[in-house]
Amino acid sequence: MRSGTQGRAVGALGLPLDPSAPADPTRPVALSATVARCTAPNPGMMTGPGTNTYLVGARRLVVVDPGPDDPAHLDRLAALGRDRIRTVVVTHTHPDHAPGAAGLAARTGAEVLGFGPGEGFVPTRSVGEGHTVAVEGATVVALHTPGHAADHLCWLLAEEATLFSGDHVMDGSTVVIAPPDGDMTRYVASLRRLRALDPPLARIAPGHGALIEDPGHAVDTLVAHRLRREALVVRALRAAGRATVDDLLPVVYADVGHDRHHVARRSLWAHLRKLGTEGRARSADPDDVEAPWSAR
Repeated sequence: MRSGTQGRAVGALGLPLDPSAPADPTRPVALSATVARCTAPNPGMMTGPGTNTYLVGARRLVVVDPGPDDPAHLDRLAALGRDRIRTVVVTHTHPDHAPGAAGLAARTGAEVLGFGPGEGFVPTRSVGEGHTVAVEGATVVALHTPGHAADHLCWLLAEEATLFSGDHVMDGSTVVIAPPDGDMTRYVASLRRLRALDPPLARIAPGHGALIEDPGHAVDTLVAHRLRREALVVRALRAAGRATVDDLLPVVYADVGHDRHHVARRSLWAHLRKLGTEGRARSADPDDVEAPWSAR
């Protein structure tokens, strides 16, 4: 990092260095000497202030999650990176994270990497666990973290122990787990994997929201939240004897506004499926969201 003409610290891409800044679509910001964040203008209930795109490196750049296919956002990324963008990687193929890859590649000639193709996304190469992208000053390594999506990859910046977490860990919000692609068993296991990394994570740069400076606490909080919700599911199912997702929803998610119940419904189904795989609940058709469940 260096000082600007008026004494302001600057970091990656010559942007103001402000790791504590909130995600803001109007303000690209440097989070370190090699990481810059540019937030897409797609705010909403599921995206918070918008999808975070990260530009990582020095003379050559890796872009993490180009976001939606928004021409203005892609133009801004290309301008920030100038002729230095060599690789675009995505965390997963949901429409707020990956569709911009094709447009950014067309603007820059970059190679596009992801776990595999998805709606609106076709990688140049499909990659998985352990794949490494190295540019000057930055080594980015793929960690397969299924749960929110089967194709979800977190990308670890080895030099700074910073994790680009996509939707695996978000700032100030829990993650929706929507079967059949979403899987609560795998999600909790993937969270626990992050907690066991050695060396431990120093920071998490999430797909939505601000930089997370205490990764251990954030991951522990998410696991504890899921287990508390799971306990509510078990209690409600035992009390009902036999119930559907929709029967259980107003009990298990009594603390969540009705305007979010259509989203919570999917995570509740994911909890029941997890209990089913553990032998603690059963259903004649666990792949049908409408099917009844009973406790075991």
